[in-house]
Amino acid sequence: MAQIRLGIGTSHAPQLSTPPEEWGQRARADHRNPALAFRGGDYTFEQLRDLRDAAFAAECDPELWQKRHAASRAAIDELGRITADAELDVLVVVSSDHKETFTDELLPQFAVYWGDTVQHEPFTQEDLDAMPPGLAIAEVANVPAESTTRRCHGELALHLIKQTSRAGFDPGASRELPAGKYRDHGIPHGWGFVLQQVLGGGADIPAVVPVFVNTFWEPNPPSAQRCYDFGVALGAAIRSFPGDLRVGLVASGGLSHFVIDEELDRRFLEALVAKDAEHLRSLPDDVLRSGTSELRNWTVVAGALAESPLEARVVEYQPCYRSEAGTGCGMGFVAWQDSAASPA
Repeated sequence: MAQIRLGIGTSHAPQLSTPPEEWGQRARADHRNPALAFRGGDYTFEQLRDLRDAAFAAECDPELWQKRHAASRAAIDELGRITADAELDVLVVVSSDHKETFTDELLPQFAVYWGDTVQHEPFTQEDLDAMPPGLAIAEVANVPAESTTRRCHGELALHLIKQTSRAGFDPGASRELPAGKYRDHGIPHGWGFVLQQVLGGGADIPAVVPVFVNTFWEPNPPSAQRCYDFGVALGAAIRSFPGDLRVGLVASGGLSHFVIDEELDRRFLEALVAKDAEHLRSLPDDVLRSGTSELRNWTVVAGALAESPLEARVVEYQPCYRSEAGTGCGMGFVAWQDSAASPA
């Protein structure tokens, strides 16, 4: 039977891939955003700044930006080391795309890719030139330098589709990803970040099973309760696979952004460590919006590991503010490991 050996959770925000001195580019975009989502409301930059009493000006110090960026990059390296040490056969990577792959033509709440390989494609210069300020420099870090075929585990993926369906869910099944925004049928940045930045992008990466969650897009993002329960079914499906596989689970995305809510992030991380299903299942839809909606990916993985003996450990948390209004990204990094394998 398959064995879940490891879980990791990682933010994949562009600030992680961008030199701190360039964070101001994204702050300029925040100034132009008419609907910055925070605790159930939508605000202009000026309204948000006034609401929060411009309390984060001191967080925009370049030296502090360097410190927070360095700590976050060290955590990414640590997650990569932990994953390599687990000697996994397969990584089930749970993430969301920004209509890079699935579009308004079809937006499944959950979908599993069950091909035996998947393409991982670089961006064209035309695509990079069309990206908003500050994004192109980050996104190139999530793709290989040339077209790459990644190994997948189609047999496990098909098993997950069938077993979660029997558990009362209706996952989409994709054996060929749509052409998507970049016309390449390739995996988007939520998976690319894990493969390139956490795992180093080399040929020795374990086979992957991409699991998609529609975290962002109306009208059908799943509730936190639905995500957790789907995760429980996903974990049971992995454990019931008859092959002798060493499996890891990855949550890619989050934490709070594009407005940082440290209280939300820290309570969420505490719930992961405590296996507090009640809290994880109760996060309201009006909080899970904008980039903060990617907490749904972590909630799926938490559900999948609920019956596991693996224990969550917060490797790092850094609130990477980029404006006095508190915009930016809450960077979270977590490892679920056997307690004997975790640092004291």
